[in-house]
Amino acid sequence: MTGLFEFRLKARDGLARTGVIGTPRGEIRTPAFMPVGTAATVKAMMPESVRKTGADILLGNTYHLMLRPGAERMDRLGGLHGFMNWDRPILTDSGGFQVMSLTGLRKLTEEGVRFRSHVDGAEFHLTPERSMEIQALLGSDIVMCFDECTPHPATRDVARESMELSMRWAGRSRAAFGDRPGHALFGIQQGSVFEDLRAESADALTSIGFDGYAIGGLAVGEGQEAMFGVLDYAPGQLPDDKPRYLMGVGKPDDIVGAVQRGVDMFDCVLPSRSGRTGQAFTRRGQVNIKNARHAEDPRPLDEACGCPACQNYSRAYLHHVFKAQEIISSMLLTWHNLQYYQDLMAGLRASIEVGELASFVSRFEQERDAGDIEPL
Repeated sequence: MTGLFEFRLKARDGLARTGVIGTPRGEIRTPAFMPVGTAATVKAMMPESVRKTGADILLGNTYHLMLRPGAERMDRLGGLHGFMNWDRPILTDSGGFQVMSLTGLRKLTEEGVRFRSHVDGAEFHLTPERSMEIQALLGSDIVMCFDECTPHPATRDVARESMELSMRWAGRSRAAFGDRPGHALFGIQQGSVFEDLRAESADALTSIGFDGYAIGGLAVGEGQEAMFGVLDYAPGQLPDDKPRYLMGVGKPDDIVGAVQRGVDMFDCVLPSRSGRTGQAFTRRGQVNIKNARHAEDPRPLDEACGCPACQNYSRAYLHHVFKAQEIISSMLLTWHNLQYYQDLMAGLRASIEVGELASFVSRFEQERDAGDIEPL
């Protein structure tokens, strides 16, 4: 790998791919899952602990970081990497998704979005140019262009209007990003669940030219069947020689299905959020550690897992510390969930490399279905 951003495919198995994204801060093995560090921290985890799970890259949140501590302050303090003690690659989202969720607190125009902070009510104006500036101040390795995340459900007319606005903003983002060797800018495909609109979006983004391409506007309530319906065609509409990133996904089943359809990168708050609420992902399904059935269970969460929670503590202990509201509960369960996700990605990569993805997926489904999945 050089000191610049580059993507090298190593192997294919059907539509699935495995490869390596090279950056000056280190390699990212794909398919990759990015733990979410919304406010410059993966909740309940030390950065070195996140790295031990096998994570090559983290995600930071432009919206939350621009509100506090602020992009200019972050720049004065040496950027996001030094601030949060993570020396490997960081991807930052553009802030578009969070702004979309500010119903009643935002005003959308061609120029950008005016909104009030959920923290203190201060007014902000986020534009493609300002989003690029903020992400540069943060020092992001992979920058996302500014877009409007189309809500679901949306009529064709609404989806088209939103997509076309995002494509105009994508051009402005590209121009504002400029020439930054070693840093990458990803475009974001929109178009809701309409294949022709997504094809138009992909063509527009490709004509602008990006270092990678994201599939946006999914994981917004459409359900797995509809999401997979879009993923049956959307990855193939994007350039084959660039990374493909499915934003905000997801559940283990979602990730496996998306990898089978040609997606390379993922992020989601689910493993860390679930850890804080007593939910654990295992090879034999989900475990709700709150349930009384675990109060005297001496077994680990997952016998095949090498995380500290599974190696050193019983389900009974995890049940106790969760019920007692001890901080170690969030720490151990989050570590376990992140380890599970990284082990899943490692298994997917290895199986694609040797052409045995179908066998891996079959084992994944059999183990999951044979387990005792609990209500969450």
